[in-house]
Amino acid sequence: MSGAETAGAAATEVESRRVARVVLLDPDDRILLIHGFEPDDPAQTWWFTPGGGLEGDETREQAALRELAEETGITDVRLGPLLWRRFCSFPFAGRRWDQDEWYYLARTTQTATAPSALTELEARSVAGLRWWTSAELSAARETVYPNRLAELLHTLLDEGPPSTPLDLAPEIV
Repeated sequence: MSGAETAGAAATEVESRRVARVVLLDPDDRILLIHGFEPDDPAQTWWFTPGGGLEGDETREQAALRELAEETGITDVRLGPLLWRRFCSFPFAGRRWDQDEWYYLARTTQTATAPSALTELEARSVAGLRWWTSAELSAARETVYPNRLAELLHTLLDEGPPSTPLDLAPEIV
């Protein structure tokens, strides 16, 4: 499942995953986010970047591009550098998810979205996708993951990618 983090029902089973995420920017520097919700409580919602767990022996870069295509339908992408890394842990869909997430910058001119291969759990917990400007993200009152995404995006757009990936503070929900 993608990066849905929320305080939901008590999670009993722990899922540990290596995850690749994509900070996808269009020609107007808008970022694409997915709107997710807790399947057992659709009132609990949040926004997050496309991405998900590695499969088999694929690299993080391969996983980032595969997940992006599956979750958004966007395949015309230039994958850029690794921006950020973080550990997060959250309850979702009756279990706890521990994730080692790497965030890659990517650029596209393809702004139409059409998710093509959502998992059963994703289909039960994704409400849609939206392109956000930096200003819209900064003004958002909705939950967005990672928590500092508005600030991180602003810095990225002002200064460009960091010379070495930033290690973000862990987020434990």
